[in-house]
Amino acid sequence: MAYVKWTFLLLLLAVVGSFLHYTLPQTDIVRVVGTEVRRIDYGENSIFWQGGDVGAAGNAINQDVRFINTVRENGRPSVYRNEDTGWGWPPYFKLDSSNLQTEAEDLRSTPADRQWVALTHYGWRSEFLTIFPNAVGIRPVEGPDVTIVPWFNIVFLTILLAIVWAITVRVIRFRRNRIDPLFEEAGDAWDDAGEAVARKRGRFRAWLDTWKGKPRV
Repeated sequence: MAYVKWTFLLLLLAVVGSFLHYTLPQTDIVRVVGTEVRRIDYGENSIFWQGGDVGAAGNAINQDVRFINTVRENGRPSVYRNEDTGWGWPPYFKLDSSNLQTEAEDLRSTPADRQWVALTHYGWRSEFLTIFPNAVGIRPVEGPDVTIVPWFNIVFLTILLAIVWAITVRVIRFRRNRIDPLFEEAGDAWDDAGEAVARKRGRFRAWLDTWKGKPRV
């Protein structure tokens, strides 16, 4: 039973952790090397795409999607999609993909004249699933070694942990004060019933013994 309990808790933590890691904002220090627009045909990975700009006619099959191509300090490429989130999930309320594309284009750099930027995004990059993180903000920084403190994530996770802790404490208190006494009363009643049955059975056997003949001498 304990094995099933811990397995369930680990699975729950994995699901919640993955959801938060995908949804919460992250910031990468990169160089913008280009921007482009691609025609994307949605498939099984359609849940990882927003489906077009807010107010524009959407197509459930394909869509033109903006992309921002960047390079990290170690030379590895990093590609981000640039889509509106609108009023849906996740709640970034991003309505300015066109402006962000222009800002990214303005911050383009070359190996000879490097301009580092802090690009904020959410989501994952998977070459196997062909999914890209969605850029939500960009700003220039002094260099690739700049330190970005994720204040929003710290505050959000602190509040979330406080809420979870408060709910857990109240559930434990409710169980201790309301549920456990009921089980104890039920257990006591079951024990009393068992004792009563045993007493009646004993009296019944004694009554049967009175009908037995006395042993002959």
